[in-house]
Amino acid sequence: MTELTKKIPEQESGAGSASGSDSSGPEPILKVTGLVKHFPITKGVLKRKVGAVQAVDGLSFDVRPGETLGVVGESGCGKSTMGRLITRLLEPTGGKVEFEGRDITHLSAGALRPMRRDIQMIFQDPYGSLNPRHTIGGIVSTPFKLQGIEPEGGVKKEVQRLLELVGLSPEHYNRYPHEFSGGQRQRIGIARALALNPKLVVADEPVSALDVSIQAQVVNLLDDLQDELGLTYVIIAHDLSVIRHVSDRIAVMYLGKIVELADRASLYTSPKHPYTKALLSAVPVPDPSRRGGKSDRILLKGDVPSPISPPGGCRFHTRCWKATEICGTTEPPLIQLAPGHQAACHHPENAPDQRPQDTVSVAARETVELAGETPAESTEKAESTEEAESTEKPAPGDAASSDTASDDVASDAPSQDAEGPAKE
Repeated sequence: MTELTKKIPEQESGAGSASGSDSSGPEPILKVTGLVKHFPITKGVLKRKVGAVQAVDGLSFDVRPGETLGVVGESGCGKSTMGRLITRLLEPTGGKVEFEGRDITHLSAGALRPMRRDIQMIFQDPYGSLNPRHTIGGIVSTPFKLQGIEPEGGVKKEVQRLLELVGLSPEHYNRYPHEFSGGQRQRIGIARALALNPKLVVADEPVSALDVSIQAQVVNLLDDLQDELGLTYVIIAHDLSVIRHVSDRIAVMYLGKIVELADRASLYTSPKHPYTKALLSAVPVPDPSRRGGKSDRILLKGDVPSPISPPGGCRFHTRCWKATEICGTTEPPLIQLAPGHQAACHHPENAPDQRPQDTVSVAARETVELAGETPAESTEKAESTEEAESTEKPAPGDAASSDTASDDVASDAPSQDAEGPAKE
């Protein structure tokens, strides 16, 4: 498998604003404020509204020119919906989306047409995003026809140049999508997205539907294209390893909200939100010699609550081992806990407790028992277990019951690959 490479940019040491940007840096190319998208639920012949799916519920962030913002989270947290909102493929219910200082939240289709040149999207499914009745040349040349642009040297020459740019042969111009593999189809989708020289590219899980041996090639291609063309990326993914290699900053979403936003180094070395810590603990360690230095896996109890009726207060408190009474009544704001590092939590990890007077709730204590011990407790337990094993072996019945309990708990654990290629 090709090695993933990504240059680590120098991180700004200044304090960020409420949206996570550095006030001394360049103006953001994309600014999102309080973005909301609720899908109505209707019933009966008269289509009476009886509820709403709160897919996205108050997102605020920005993206600076030339950087890559990674967005991660479990299936159903609203990542793909957010991507379609900022590209205006969906109409927002509330909030504001600004591109290069212009409010594009509620622009009409006619007013959006010129803006489409600057904002493009790479879709998740390379098989469903290409029309099987059209040739590759026709698919990649469609943006030129829709925008009424005639490239220098002709459309065919420009399309062949784009195919060569993404690692395909210019001779593929007259072939059809069924003649290509999944990785090649995704390259065709990338070529189509780059046809009009966009400034911002939103990639909705660009490698999740691809074979593992091909993922690194596509990721490196996106990285090379960013350096060559000066692109700005918003990459949505569930694979924490991919996000780590391609992103400058990372936003962690849970149930329609951003719970943590930080630069890559800070997020992976010192996560502030318990949900982020649980996600990172689920990343597999391929080298057995390094497993000893990795803290125990955090197993979260239960499933993600329904976005139709999300819990009050902090939306993660129903699965959090640190939840207190205030977590169920008061929603924590997304505040800066370190330079360039924001989190929405009353009791953050690796940071001062925002509500030290609160006591842990009964539900949280039950979650602690299921989630496992802290690294310190697990170390003490490991030492005592080694001493016990040196004197006598455990009974077969005890071992069987322990394995059964572990299996029961693991069935509810979040997995790095739990989302897979499923659409949100």
